[in-house]
This record gives sequence, structure tokens and C-alpha cells, in this order.
Amino acid sequence: MPALEKPDSQLTAVKWRFPSVHPEGRKFTLISAFFTLVAFWAFPDMIGWLMVGLTIWVATFFRDPVRTTPVDPKLIVAPADGLVTMISRVPAPAELAADGMAGEYTRVSIFMSVFDVHINRSPIAGTVRRIAYIPGKFLNADLDKASEDNERQHFLVERDDGTRIAFTQIAGLVARRIMSFVSEGDRVGAGERIGLIRFGSRVDVFLPSGTGSLVLLGQRTIAGETVLGELGVDPHRSGSSQ
Repeated sequence: MPALEKPDSQLTAVKWRFPSVHPEGRKFTLISAFFTLVAFWAFPDMIGWLMVGLTIWVATFFRDPVRTTPVDPKLIVAPADGLVTMISRVPAPAELAADGMAGEYTRVSIFMSVFDVHINRSPIAGTVRRIAYIPGKFLNADLDKASEDNERQHFLVERDDGTRIAFTQIAGLVARRIMSFVSEGDRVGAGERIGLIRFGSRVDVFLPSGTGSLVLLGQRTIAGETVLGELGVDPHRSGSSQ
């Protein structure tokens, strides 16, 4: 009996590579680099080296690593890198009520520090049915009321079977710019880049009824890779921090 061949994916090694800088961040990196040169000319010692550190941080902030997203239409993947700070049962955002979002949802809140990757990705594949931008305050994104008071942007993505998943970019104390890379009517894949929040904030994902969180409070997520939930599955997980 002939030996079975292994799939190509098992024969090919994946090598680490330095993440590229997203185009949105290149201008900021160049500006920081320019002021670094000026600082070295005017203050060649401590301030110049501090500016070098700042330039490296700016480039790192806008890093855009490649992510590998599991291909399964039932899976809901994390839209952001960061810390799971809240998991709660809440009503749908009021701004999406006219789009058929009603009842209670499990909201998973992911807080992004200034050291996390800030490229946000779609949690499912489908069509962008609604993008709703709401101006507001810039409170600490860790606060529960930030989801209602802060500047934010809602996305509603609909799968081919009609299932809809909403997620929200929320500005914070430092964040002053919420960006979208997609428009209403666009088709997006699970894990596809859909936006960015400049300088630290939070992303909320609303899991539909009957779908529970597969992540735990205090767990870290990776955008486009970490599975937040599976449609129709509520595992009632619990965990402990160690």
C-alpha cells in the first residue's frame, strides 16, 4: 500500500520576518526621523537618543504583521490585539437597532495598549452592511461607559446566510483618530484588515444569542487569529490567572 503524501502545508516551514510598517504610519515615522536628525544636530547627547527611541516606537506602533486566520465560517476571530478586559451581556448598540440588531448579546471588550498592534480585522467573512461613526468623549477606554460616551465607530458585517456580527472601535484617553479601510457594501474576509485606531484604545465584539465567549477575562488576543467564539456554541468557560 503506497504511503500517503503529506499536505504541502506540513512540508513547508514558515520563517519569522520583521513586520512591515502600515502605509498610514510611514509619514509619522518619517516626521519622527526628521526631528531625530534635528535633535542630534542641536542636542547630540541625551535628547537625540531619546528621539531615536521615539522613532523606533512610532514605527513599531504602526507595524502590520501577517496573520493566519482559521478558515471556518462558524468561527468568530478577534478583531484586535490586546487584553480581554470585559465580558458581559448587553443590548445591541442603539445606533444599529434600525439594522435588525435587537435583544441581548455577549460583548467581548479588547483593550489595546500603546504597545499592541493597532490594525483591526474583521471577525467574520461577509458584506459590510453598516458603518456608523459617532463623535463623543475621550474617556479611559477601560471604563464600561466608554462604549456609550466615547467617540466610536460601529461595523456590521453580514454573512451569506444572514448571520450578522457587530463590532465597535472605541477611542480612549490617547486615541484621537479612528480609521476605516472599508466602505459599506464591501466584501471582507475573516481576518481582513478593516481599520486602525491611533494610539491605544478598545474594540468591542457582539456575539449573537446562543454564542458564548471562548476567551477569558485577562486573556490576550491576536487579531485575525484568536478565536473568540463559535456560532451556536456557548461553552460557559471559566479560568484562573496564574
